[in-house]
Amino acid sequence: MEMINDFFGVLVPFLVILTVLVFVHELGHFLVARWNGVRVEVFSIGFGREIFGWTDKANTRWKFSLIPLGGYVKMFGDANAASQPGDDVKELSAEERAVAFPCQSLAARTGIVFAGPLANFLFAIVLLAGLFATVGQPFTPAVVGNVVPGSAAEEAGILAGDRIVGLDGSAIERFEEVQRIVRPSAGRLLEIEVLRDGARLTLAATPRAEEQTDSFGNTQDIGLLGVSRSGVEYTRHGPLAAVWRAGIETWTLTIGTLEAVGQIIAGARGAEELGGPIRIAQMSGTVAESGLVPVIWFMAVLSINLGLINLFPIPMLDGGHLLFYGIEALRGRPMGERAQEYSFRIGLAIVLSLMVFVTFNDLANLEVFDFIRNLVS
Repeated sequence: MEMINDFFGVLVPFLVILTVLVFVHELGHFLVARWNGVRVEVFSIGFGREIFGWTDKANTRWKFSLIPLGGYVKMFGDANAASQPGDDVKELSAEERAVAFPCQSLAARTGIVFAGPLANFLFAIVLLAGLFATVGQPFTPAVVGNVVPGSAAEEAGILAGDRIVGLDGSAIERFEEVQRIVRPSAGRLLEIEVLRDGARLTLAATPRAEEQTDSFGNTQDIGLLGVSRSGVEYTRHGPLAAVWRAGIETWTLTIGTLEAVGQIIAGARGAEELGGPIRIAQMSGTVAESGLVPVIWFMAVLSINLGLINLFPIPMLDGGHLLFYGIEALRGRPMGERAQEYSFRIGLAIVLSLMVFVTFNDLANLEVFDFIRNLVS
């Protein structure tokens, strides 16, 4: 019984969170498509066989499908859910071409495709703005609470009570900004500016590499100075300020994600940090137990990641379509049908390979392979 409760405690929050984020993403495509007069044939949450659904007055089929890992909007003129142009586009009548997605102007198609990721970023801003206006924005001053004896910080002369105002050439306001710079900088000398008793001092420290295990059992080497924060404060903002701060926070999280991906590509961070649906499900269950505020933060971060991933220039993803449209703008005409077909095949292979890789990482982190090995050994 306990195993069943644990299973549903993970599965239900995961499906609820994923369904909301997918709905927001596809709703962005849908609304801008309808605004441009494009006929939308299907709005699906999930893939595969339909479980249930309904048809609205505009003849759009809204449905929930069997495999709840994503969704799609299929527009008139598309051959499939990936928005590849249908073979019969050239045979459409003038009236049909007016409502067919492939026959729209380049600007309209670009707007429709970009609207999905944009909706995810806007949704994250709405979620965070709501938190900042009610609960408050978490703010951790870059004030040193404690210094670990024998650490890089102690050797550099950092003292408890110092306020870090500059690090590696960047201005610092929050303790999280210190962590963001220090963690990937193990073994690299950093210049640190601190305020102490009203005086500005310049120090230097080399973060030390240390293996860290998170609450999900994932290990990684990170750089540590050996300082702890002094405490967390919450600042409530008015509606306009909350939206502005939420936009800044969304931008910061986006840049942080891109930096992390760049570090993985460059080899500065391990690829085992990449997670897939299983790890997201684990995290969904964990944050659901922690309360509503952590769930909203988690949804905001996931929404940003979903929007960002979809902007990667990989065929099959929104970013791949935008890449094709960029090429079309430069050439003055669309790419050839065969070139698009091969590109979509390559994109599908990349997406499937990435899914296999992150799923392998998830299973490895769950020690599934060790369990199987112990069974047969």
